[in-house]
Amino acid sequence: MSSEPQHQHQLHHQQRALLTVPVGDQPVGPLPQGLCADWEVRTTRDLAAAHKALNSRHFTVGLLLMGRLREADFMAVDQLVMGHPATRWVGVLAAGLAQQADYRKLIVRQLFDFHTWPIDDAMLGHTLGHAHGFAELDGLKDAATDDTRDMALVGRSLPMMRLRRQIAKVAAVDAPVLIWGESGSGKELTAQAIHQHSARAAGPFVAINCGGIPAGLIQSELFGHERGAFSGAVRDRPGLIESAAGGTLFLDEIGDLPLDMQTNLLRFLQEHTINRVGSTRDIKVDTRVVAASHRQLEEAVTAGRFREDLFYRLNVLPLTVPALRDRKDDLGLLVAHFFKLFAQDRSARLSGFSQGALGAIQAHDWPGNVRELINRVRRAMVMSDGRLITPEDLGLATPEAARDGDLLEEARLQAERQAIQSGLQRHAHNVTHAARELGVSRMTLYRLMRKHGIST
Repeated sequence: MSSEPQHQHQLHHQQRALLTVPVGDQPVGPLPQGLCADWEVRTTRDLAAAHKALNSRHFTVGLLLMGRLREADFMAVDQLVMGHPATRWVGVLAAGLAQQADYRKLIVRQLFDFHTWPIDDAMLGHTLGHAHGFAELDGLKDAATDDTRDMALVGRSLPMMRLRRQIAKVAAVDAPVLIWGESGSGKELTAQAIHQHSARAAGPFVAINCGGIPAGLIQSELFGHERGAFSGAVRDRPGLIESAAGGTLFLDEIGDLPLDMQTNLLRFLQEHTINRVGSTRDIKVDTRVVAASHRQLEEAVTAGRFREDLFYRLNVLPLTVPALRDRKDDLGLLVAHFFKLFAQDRSARLSGFSQGALGAIQAHDWPGNVRELINRVRRAMVMSDGRLITPEDLGLATPEAARDGDLLEEARLQAERQAIQSGLQRHAHNVTHAARELGVSRMTLYRLMRKHGIST
């Protein structure tokens, strides 16, 4: 199947993992036995099983065996592919489907390559080998460059790829970092990624919101206090700077720090020493400071609300976290990620997002950024009564065309459910006879029954 030398074949044989996934009604296949003789093949029964398989191990190539797809199937394929970007996907389509607009969009947007049924064994074999080679190259590139694959910052847009590269560079040194980004854009995740990819990863990561602590307590919280320093100080207590020794201190909303505390923080950044409240003893502390703000601190400096010398001390390595509206290419991937992350919140019947919901998500400006997206998706997963999340579940307005598509999809689902129930009733719930009348196989009818929650 491959023209690579024998020793290379042996080297990569264990890595040639192929996942085959049937999709839609009457998918093509099965594949000839000899086609994938030098692959480790895992065959799944449906898209849900494919998700589980991909979560349990890495497959370099996925093969989608596609029959006729409904709107929900297209969406489910999108979520599968976007949710597992390290896998290269190849499609095998029933004859004639590649000429249809929806399939052409799917091929161009999501697939490495495609073939039509009946297949040419040799050509498909070469395609699978080519896809495997690209997957390996991509993995080697990631491992050899900036090792950003395990960052918790989801997204494949250019702004996010740029941010991850910057994080990897910043993490390699020990200077202060100043992160700017709108509220909810992911500043703390960025700070955590810097810490986790730095030489301090084994040390503590301590986060504090400078605007969330009363002004009278912030000095004690940051720098600690000695016993008897004030009423209620019954014992020595180290502050957050000391508790982050050997690790990273994340000062969120640094612009809210009072001016007198800015002076003390500047002294720490210059001398790496602190004084606890009620003490004159210098304590040496090895802590890296990463600060963040949703305000432009240059303006605060001009207005006299932020010390200029502290600003320059912090702004050694500046990073900007992009707003969600500036990386809308990531919305599909984020939606699929959060749908999976909060799966325990949804009903068993809920399977994804309607086309109208996806359209409304793309049309929304997301002033609350990723935090708003998480809240809307999670609330919709809990409150939705249907099989698919709608724009109404998300609390978003629906583009007219998408709303019409949702109404049509709901009408189709109701008609499908009614046809199945009527067929089963006419044949006294004999699945074989009902399937024959409906013109589908017994397995297809069982699958449809599960989808609609119909029991025998």
